[in-house]
Amino acid sequence: MKLIFAVGIGSFIGGIFRYLLTLLIQTKSTANFPSGTLIVNIIGCFFIGIVIGLFDKGQISNEWKLFLATGVLGGFTTFSAFSNETLTLFREGQSAYALIYICASVIFGLLATYAAYLVAK
Repeated sequence: MKLIFAVGIGSFIGGIFRYLLTLLIQTKSTANFPSGTLIVNIIGCFFIGIVIGLFDKGQISNEWKLFLATGVLGGFTTFSAFSNETLTLFREGQSAYALIYICASVIFGLLATYAAYLVAK
């Protein structure tokens, strides 16, 4: 039960941070492109790489890994929003933006996770 609460509290924290950061970024952007979600996903992927790298090195416990990776960062990253926004771009006839968004999210997210993992390991 303790782990469930840790994940739940972490998700609550991550969700709030995601909302605030996305809102901040989107209010600064002039393009009709989901920059906020893209940046949040890349940041989240980077920090998940750090958490998993530290866990693999034995520097954080499984409880902290669950709180940080599953809870905070799981609540922070927004691939469900990513899916919805991609579909919206396609539905609005902005296929080029949709394809750029998909590629940038996947490529930079994976690169950020791998780089952070290597640094943390």
